[in-house]
Amino acid sequence: MTKPLILLAITGALSVRSMAQSGGQDAFHVLDIPSSARLSALGGTYPALLDDDLNLGIFNPALLNATMTRQIALSYLPYFDGIQMGFGSYAHHFDSIRTTFSGTVQFIDYGTFDRTDETGAELGSFQAGEYVFQVGAAHPIDSLFALGANVKFITSQLAGYNSTAWAVDLGGVFTKPSLGLTMAVLLRNIGYQTSTYTDQREELPFNAELGVTYKFRHAPFRLGLVYENIQRWDLTYDDPVQQTTIDPTTGEAIVKKTSFGEKLTYHLVPSAEILFGRYFMARLGFNFRRRHELRVEGKPGIAGLSFGLGIRVSKFHLSYGFAKYHLAGTSNTITLSTRFSDFKRKAG
Repeated sequence: MTKPLILLAITGALSVRSMAQSGGQDAFHVLDIPSSARLSALGGTYPALLDDDLNLGIFNPALLNATMTRQIALSYLPYFDGIQMGFGSYAHHFDSIRTTFSGTVQFIDYGTFDRTDETGAELGSFQAGEYVFQVGAAHPIDSLFALGANVKFITSQLAGYNSTAWAVDLGGVFTKPSLGLTMAVLLRNIGYQTSTYTDQREELPFNAELGVTYKFRHAPFRLGLVYENIQRWDLTYDDPVQQTTIDPTTGEAIVKKTSFGEKLTYHLVPSAEILFGRYFMARLGFNFRRRHELRVEGKPGIAGLSFGLGIRVSKFHLSYGFAKYHLAGTSNTITLSTRFSDFKRKAG
């Protein structure tokens, strides 16, 4: 168990890098949006599963491996209020250096807006969007342990103005197939804003994660659990709507205190996959913090819940992910992936 302990040590040492800011105080949250249907269905984060899915490899670079070589993955997400988002990725393995590389392009189109002056007179229109260009690589240390890294360039454009940033992801994964066990640590979005919209430089959405998955040997189930935002224990913030109620007898305000157990669950993202053979799988996830922050009091609905399906048809793998963010907000993601090597015909 030495190497799993190394994973924990890396997380503990590097996550001291910063006390993460609460929501709304850092920039480029486009980096937090799940990059594939599988990630979306499993709660938005899934750093600890080593298989042939390139979409997991671009999220945690340590998961890149030789089975992903010459694979291409495309994802499309019609986001809230007409926002459009897409991802395109490719991976290639080089036997000579035992290293797998990936390249990814992500875009988000916020649409077209009316341009007006201070009096409200229309001056035309403008567009807004963000782009992420990412290169990743992973190298196996031995049959059980691998390390990986992503380098990202992020640019945001708004009505002729521009902001840019550089970021790095660092990941490590330990897998023991005979036990059905995989453990991983992931440090996401360690970076720096190189140009800003204003005179104030903002933080990037840094996140330190620890994940584990377990595949039952004689049952078609894989269970996963992610502990995210390791760098900050208390993820609560001042919210008078959710934290304060009025005593009907005295009329005095009652401030609700968050218990230790509640603070713990805000870090947890449990998930499960049901494997119906090689060609079909069902997925389910639950994000406690998402539910806490985005549910509507008195009508929480299924905020925080996510699910999806994965289907292999011929040489293609098609996935769908559904995630409920809010009573009025739902995410639907479609991902298509294939390997060029699967189309190669045998000679003769």
